[in-house]
Amino acid sequence: MTPSRGACDGSAHRGLAVQALDADTFAAFGTVIAPGAEGQGFGARDAVLDLTQGTPRFYTMRLRHRPLCVYRITRHRRTTQVLAAAGGHDWWIVVAPPHEVDNEMARPCLDDIRAFCVPGDTAVMLFKGTWHAGPYFTADEASFFNLELADTNVTDHQSCDLVACYGTALLLQA
Repeated sequence: MTPSRGACDGSAHRGLAVQALDADTFAAFGTVIAPGAEGQGFGARDAVLDLTQGTPRFYTMRLRHRPLCVYRITRHRRTTQVLAAAGGHDWWIVVAPPHEVDNEMARPCLDDIRAFCVPGDTAVMLFKGTWHAGPYFTADEASFFNLELADTNVTDHQSCDLVACYGTALLLQA
C-alpha cells in the first residue's frame, strides 16, 4: 500500500520513505508480531511485554484520517505498547530508537526516524522508550487495537515537536 493522501500544511517538510516491515529492520524499535501456526509455542519472534508499572489496558481506538505528515513524535518510557489494525488493513507507523529512556529531556535524532508499512494481519510491539507516530492510513476512518497501561497517555507521554525542535515536519513517501 502506498501513502497517497494528505500533505503537510504550510510547514517546512522533508520526505520520509516508507519501508516494508520485517523483524530485522524493526528490531531497534520493537518486535514484529506476524501470524503463526495455531498451537505454536512461545519463541524468539514473540513480543516480550513489560506492563509491570501499572494496570494493563487493551482497547480498540477509532481514528479519523489525518494528513500523512508527522509533526510530533511521542514515546512512553514506562511501558511497552502493542498496536494492530482491527480491520485487517495495511497501515504505517513512524518510529525512532529508544535512546536515553531515563532522560525526560532527550529527543530523537531526526536522521534515525523511520517509517514502516505494517501488513493488516501483523501487530507491532514497541520497546519502552521507542519514539512513535501513527497509526497512519488513507481511509477516512480506521480502528486499531492498542495494549498499553491504563494511564499511559496521562502519566507517561513524552512528545517532541519536530517543527519546533528541527524546523521540519516529515511527509510519508512510498
